[in-house]
Amino acid sequence: MTGPPVVVLAPTASGKSDIAMAAARAVAGTEIVAVDAMQVYRGMDIGTAKPSAADQAAVPHHGIDLVAPSVDFSVTDYVAAYDAAVATIAGRPLLVAGTGLYLAAVIDRLDVPGQFPEVRHRLETQSDVAALWARLDAVDPVAAGRIEPGNRRRIVRALEVTEGSGRPFSSYGPGLRAYPPTDATLIGLRWSRPALARRVEQRVAAMIDAGLVAEVATLHAAGLSRTAGQALGYKELIDHLEGRARLDEAIAATVARTRQFAVRQERWFRRDPRVRWYDVERDPVAELAPVVIAALQA
Repeated sequence: MTGPPVVVLAPTASGKSDIAMAAARAVAGTEIVAVDAMQVYRGMDIGTAKPSAADQAAVPHHGIDLVAPSVDFSVTDYVAAYDAAVATIAGRPLLVAGTGLYLAAVIDRLDVPGQFPEVRHRLETQSDVAALWARLDAVDPVAAGRIEPGNRRRIVRALEVTEGSGRPFSSYGPGLRAYPPTDATLIGLRWSRPALARRVEQRVAAMIDAGLVAEVATLHAAGLSRTAGQALGYKELIDHLEGRARLDEAIAATVARTRQFAVRQERWFRRDPRVRWYDVERDPVAELAPVVIAALQA
């Protein structure tokens, strides 16, 4: 690398990919790195808003199409792929970040616990969330104190690591509560909530028009992993394909879940004091691309 990373971060449907493309085209040597937990899957193109073939031909992209959608993919896997990709970039890496955990892992070099599938499977068969939280509180009270008693996913993960690794989940460094100095430039774009909600609805409609239902049907028939099957839109359309929801209900559920996810993304990123925030009024490329270009040229 000839310079530290520049990061464009924002909730889904904000326009960050378009900004990154405009900036990368303007600054020679820039290569884009997707920091997205679902764009890693081959074939999951429409529903993850993956860069088009034309964009990928115009600017080198990394972090996409890494594994088959039948494979579980973890943050540890992403860090390894990121490190290998960045080592090949002669110019400046421009990170397009929608997955906060993956971004923290690569710029802050988190001490990421491993995966213990057998332990996780055993824990996931237990339906009593309160009992799981009490069990975590007994073996790692620090971790239990940081997790809401009703957050089943995080409780199971903390127990999985504690039981599988033999060390408390809370022992893996300061984790996501720390924001150490970084040489990366973090640029955040922010829409008003109503504007972002409209953009989400428009994006979902465009994905349906582009053939998302057929994409999901093909992937579902081939088999989706536990992680891939949770992707926005895919989970809802699988309910439709299996007869549990009408198409209009699945689309409405996708819009609602995507809006909720966008709010969670914003809250995650907003906690980071290192981010320089820019409010978008109308045109994300016209308003933010010059900021990103200046950062790449700095």
